[in-house]
Amino acid sequence: MQRIQAFWSDESGQGLTEYAAIIALVSIGLMLVLIAFRNELGRIYNAITAELRSQTGSINQYQPGP
Repeated sequence: MQRIQAFWSDESGQGLTEYAAIIALVSIGLMLVLIAFRNELGRIYNAITAELRSQTGSINQYQPGP
């Protein structure tokens, strides 16, 4: 009976469990935000890549000498 009471009152792994729960909640929240804004994020990504592609034409490429 004393072993059961000692096991029940032992809180040595409680901190790890709480950190795991916090990480799980943050991960779920991040996934929900990414799902909610996926169209807008895709539009921003496409605009950035289009701008970078248009800028590469104006950069002078290094041409080695003869």
